[in-house]
Amino acid sequence: MDKQKADEIITEYLPKLYGFAVRKSFSYAEAEELCSDIICELYSSLRKADEVYNTDGYVRRISEHVYSKFVSTKKKHQGVSIDGIEILFEDDFSLDETEEEVQRLNREIAFLTKTRREIVFSYYYENKPISVISKELGLPVGTVKWHLNKARNELKERVGMERKIGKLGLKPIKAVRIWHSGTPGTNGGPEHYLNDNLNLNIVYSVYHKPGTMEEIADELGVSPVFIEERIELLEGNGFIVRQASNRFTTYVGFEPETYSLELREEILKKQLEVAELLAGDYANAVRAAIADVKDVYIPGGNRELLDAAAIFYGVSNKCRLPVKKDLSRYYIKTTDGGNYTAYVEIPSTQFDTDYKPTLSLPSYWACGWMFRESKKYQVFACSIDSRYSARNGSTEGNYMSDYEYLYEFMTGAISEDTVNAEKFRRLRELRYIADDNKVNIMVLKCLLSWFDIIDPALY
Repeated sequence: MDKQKADEIITEYLPKLYGFAVRKSFSYAEAEELCSDIICELYSSLRKADEVYNTDGYVRRISEHVYSKFVSTKKKHQGVSIDGIEILFEDDFSLDETEEEVQRLNREIAFLTKTRREIVFSYYYENKPISVISKELGLPVGTVKWHLNKARNELKERVGMERKIGKLGLKPIKAVRIWHSGTPGTNGGPEHYLNDNLNLNIVYSVYHKPGTMEEIADELGVSPVFIEERIELLEGNGFIVRQASNRFTTYVGFEPETYSLELREEILKKQLEVAELLAGDYANAVRAAIADVKDVYIPGGNRELLDAAAIFYGVSNKCRLPVKKDLSRYYIKTTDGGNYTAYVEIPSTQFDTDYKPTLSLPSYWACGWMFRESKKYQVFACSIDSRYSARNGSTEGNYMSDYEYLYEFMTGAISEDTVNAEKFRRLRELRYIADDNKVNIMVLKCLLSWFDIIDPALY
């Protein structure tokens, strides 16, 4: 994005950004520091983006991301906060002011509901009258008094209680691999959200059994206030789904924590049988179908590269079992335009340890096919990653903007100068152009007609 447009967005959203920072901060000095951090991150992100199609959502996500880093780096040693506001203990609960009890009290305040946290903070730490709190929150005076009384009783009851930490709090899961099937958003696929380990564990905590925010917090061993905005972000982007009684579930698929080596080998044997069939008649049919394709550029001129690409396309896109069930209700629709099913591989252990392996072949896999269509130029692209791929691929290395940069380079629309330095850095990093500035991927004049040629080869 050019500097002028980025400046316009910053100027338009500056009041909102400062308001966000004030709500999250204990002092105006802290708010100004947080706001400055958000603006720096937002400006940098906008300059790197080609286009932003949902500016409100984009700005909100950047703000939340920066605030999360702000809390973890600058405020993590300052105790518990209420909605980002530091709690300074005062002995209004007739409790002995020992350091341990201060920590327990602050902890339990964080476990109150959002409304009760606001009332407790306003009444005890800002010394606001009940009538003022009533007006600010839009609640009747009697309701404020009721919440305050309930909060006091809950705190007195819980302050001496030992909280149990759930399994994920003691041993959070980590992702081995995150992938999707469908269309990624402008920020990429599910890895944009689930590479964050806290987000990942929030989603996993409701995978086997739905849970409320409080149950998720207990399972993760954190206070609800710490995950409220994470819950809002994940729900807003479809990674968790609210059900009855404010319980959440998820449509993200997780690989099991245990596996059978015997079953894996049986699947691999079937894959080998299918591979032998495809390598015979089908591979030859594809080669014959594209034999007359002329308008194609192949790095190094090796025609077998084109044959291999066509065969991989046919196998991954055409030779698959049809899914008869409509899966659209399980699609995750993100605010940056993503529309996909999401999957996560987590560390797993073999449960049939007595089974003796009979095969030592590598697994057969492919990531794709990944189809991209430009809204800027008449450019289409597809790629398939496999165990034969040399590049670091998947979604992170397969943005439509990369192909648009390549098109601009090939048509002479851009030259290697300071303005386009980032585009050339990206093209070389992906090896789309070589060090001698030669195009390093295959290019056809009409990719879609090439697909039409390959398709009948299946029959």
